[in-house]
Amino acid sequence: MMKSLRLLYTSDTHGYLYPTDYAGGAEKAMGLFNLAAAFDRDEHTLLLDGGDTIQGSPFTNFTHRLPLRPHPIAQAMNQIGYDYVTLGNHDFNYGIAHLEAYLCDLRAVCLCANIYDRRRRLPIRPWAVHTLPNGLRVGLTGVCTHYVTRWERPETLAELHIEPPLPAARRALEAMRGQADVTVCLYHGGFERDLQTGALLTQSAENQAWQLCQELGFDVVLTGHQHMAVPCARIGKSVAVQPAYRAVHYAQVDVQLGEQGLRAEARLCPPAPLPAAGPAALLAPLQARVEAWLDTPKGHLDRPLPAEAHLKMASEGSLLANLINLIQQEASGAQISATSMGNEIKGMNQEVTIRDVVASYIYSNTLVVLEMTGEQLRRYVERTAAYFALDECGRLAVSDAFLRPKVEHYNYDYFWGMDYAIDVRRPVGSRVVSMRLDGRDIDDAQRLTVCVNNYRASGTGGYDVIREARVLREIQQDVSELIIAYIESHPHITVPTHRPLTLLH
Repeated sequence: MMKSLRLLYTSDTHGYLYPTDYAGGAEKAMGLFNLAAAFDRDEHTLLLDGGDTIQGSPFTNFTHRLPLRPHPIAQAMNQIGYDYVTLGNHDFNYGIAHLEAYLCDLRAVCLCANIYDRRRRLPIRPWAVHTLPNGLRVGLTGVCTHYVTRWERPETLAELHIEPPLPAARRALEAMRGQADVTVCLYHGGFERDLQTGALLTQSAENQAWQLCQELGFDVVLTGHQHMAVPCARIGKSVAVQPAYRAVHYAQVDVQLGEQGLRAEARLCPPAPLPAAGPAALLAPLQARVEAWLDTPKGHLDRPLPAEAHLKMASEGSLLANLINLIQQEASGAQISATSMGNEIKGMNQEVTIRDVVASYIYSNTLVVLEMTGEQLRRYVERTAAYFALDECGRLAVSDAFLRPKVEHYNYDYFWGMDYAIDVRRPVGSRVVSMRLDGRDIDDAQRLTVCVNNYRASGTGGYDVIREARVLREIQQDVSELIIAYIESHPHITVPTHRPLTLLH
């Protein structure tokens, strides 16, 4: 007899519950509540989430400051009716206590086979077998990219045991063997190979979905982390899928098991035009408080800082990056500051509100002050210089290495405190033709203080050279909070217009 299973899967929703990106007033086709209104499910359906759920939006930025119990995101997911979730790397950003509040208030079971807290406060299981009313036994496990160890704050990592995902997923699969008819892996990680050709795209172990599918052979692999829309990929014996981020769609996987074996089909589904009424009403008062907080005026700029095309900002300079770097430099006392822009940027109006700040700098980053040699700094800038390419007509473009398999504009850094020149006509690795500090060339042996955010300090994004530098101190305050505090204490700001970069092409 044929037995069926439907999996509904979200991932990387980052706290976007309502149909708004908080940049302006217009509603958009997004939001977990709108996805919930579109879910087509029955008693043979499991609702799953792949992590990066409680951090990343102005809503979560506001609510984690209070804090509230029950946890607002847990309330939302309980109201929608999630069955199982796993953890994403950003779910640790607000610390163990905040994550504990979310998981303890959540009715769904959290599966994460490769991470647990050493004091066992977090209700996490490595795997589970769920039996549907039709008798179908579904074995589920979850794993998260182990690059959490490179990104998270030391005080958080001290409380965690983290291992690579593949061995943990393999153990869970072995434990479920003979107990499950269908096996499902929720993997908060993405694909390291081109899904059409199989060509290796990165040597990093941050994303290992292809290897996980090929070596372990789960029936269904539900991926995330890359924010890359993958409707359906067949790798080895596995069917894999990945939604993009901010709840712009969800994945639906339909599985049938009969005498002819198992068949699975996956697709991505859009949100409904209107949010699910019950969940939306539940948190409506809190959402109103968030919107009021976002519109709080904080200061005045001498000019607006509009968001422009990434290539234009990277090549011609960004006034927004200038301001952020200036604030980082003042907070750290470093000679040189570096910052990056997100894949999506709001920009700032002349009359600056909290909305401008938290929508332009969405990450929960702190600052690290490093001591670097001139030679190390040059290699740092060389990695950033690889962002540029010349197309077949000799026109400036963004390198494919920053666009595939994942769009990574946030891995381009803007520098402040020095003047530097990049020649894109030269080979990658030898493009930095000048670096000057206080009007003098920076010598390879010269020692400099450089301020970066904690994500960049981990060396992620091809910046391994930064891990060679000596850490002088850490500033344990979110960059967004530093920006707000600076604007509050400087109510009339003249934005620096100097362009440190000269780009030759």
